Amino acid sequence: MQDEQLFDLEIRLLLDAVYQRWQHDFRDYAVSSLRRRMRQAMTHFGCENLSQLQGRVLHEPDVFAQMLQFFTVQVSEMFRDPSYFRALREQVLPVLRTYPSLKIWVAGCSHGEEVWSLAILLAEEGLLGRTILYATDINASALQRAESGVYPLDRVAGFSRNYLAAGGRGSLSDHYTSAYGGVAFDRRLKQQIVFADHSLATDSVFSEVHFVSCRNVLIYFNRALQDRALGLFKESLVRRGFLGLGLRETVQFSGHAADFEPFVPDQRIYRKA
Repeated sequence: MQDEQLFDLEIRLLLDAVYQRWQHDFRDYAVSSLRRRMRQAMTHFGCENLSQLQGRVLHEPDVFAQMLQFFTVQVSEMFRDPSYFRALREQVLPVLRTYPSLKIWVAGCSHGEEVWSLAILLAEEGLLGRTILYATDINASALQRAESGVYPLDRVAGFSRNYLAAGGRGSLSDHYTSAYGGVAFDRRLKQQIVFADHSLATDSVFSEVHFVSCRNVLIYFNRALQDRALGLFKESLVRRGFLGLGLRETVQFSGHAADFEPFVPDQRIYRKA
């Protein structure tokens, strides 16, 4: 028990140091979700304890850049939770179709699987040409991978199953080309995507948008940071705009519960009240 308390203290000191040195704020990330990743980081860098790792993070910019892979979770897949994308296709897009132009914000885009999925969905529904998608993350390396639109070939079978389960209108292969053991998604999709650095912990409202999709990000925040992020989403959304969260996330019990109403409750899709 004492060792765990000491480890949690080292985590807090490390997060304070990162904020003071690099202006990246992870202090309101849930400690429970950081413990395992910080131990992985110690092993990766060959450090006996977090205090030793903290010294390297403070003095070696390359180490801090690599540490972003441990502070943030970069796990996703295309059309993850297909029923969510089916609900977007069948229930949300018919409403968004009434706008002459659309802005969509994918917050915490990781390696880009979700934003590329949304671009394909919009293309198939004839809406991509009048939509700007903003894909944001704090991890520069993740943003670069997201912007490339290139994924390993061995992941494509799973992507394709999700695409079809989400109501895909053709074949996922209609939207990519294969080369060198991977697939690259169509550059025409990318023309409508803007990739940008943005922190839900420290930055302000991103843009006036019609739909925010932030899935499986809030689960790594404590309650205070969850409320901050939901406040950003509320202020970013146009009147009666939509918010999509992960299936383990909710606005209920948050400080912004009254600002959103359920639209597709079982898929965690909300509408600004």
